[in-house]
Amino acid sequence: MSKYLILCVDDEREVLDSVVQDLDCFEEHFVLEAAESVQEAKDILEEAKQDETKLALILCDHIMPDQTGISFLIELNKDPATQATRKLLLTGQAGLEDTVEAVNHSCLDFYIAKPWKGDALRATVKEQLTQYMIENEPELMPWASVLDTEKIFDALAKNRVNFGE
Repeated sequence: MSKYLILCVDDEREVLDSVVQDLDCFEEHFVLEAAESVQEAKDILEEAKQDETKLALILCDHIMPDQTGISFLIELNKDPATQATRKLLLTGQAGLEDTVEAVNHSCLDFYIAKPWKGDALRATVKEQLTQYMIENEPELMPWASVLDTEKIFDALAKNRVNFGE
């Protein structure tokens, strides 16, 4: 099974720790990393690339020093290596213009407002990871017990029908 990365980016350590704690249920099957800046996130992505670990999902704050989360998500969307990555904005401060920019550049798959509820965050991440795997992972069966079983089985059935034609 290929290795996949979930990357959480937020310049507030307490928020970052809380997000990672809420998502630790995914650690058994995904590499879960945290970054306090866009530069640190880029360093993690470079390491992941060397380890042949694909970025499946990024959860990114918007207002950060040096580079905004939205501009980073747009940058990731332009890179063929991370274009398929599911991109989630987790913020309480992105204005309408910023959000529209992210949507218009097709770099935003989901918007989560701070403060968030852990169950809702986990459900959204599971849904986004399921979609990522269906679109990018040829071997779906191992993910059926980890992600949305019904959607994975539906995709397997659809693939079987398409393969048989």
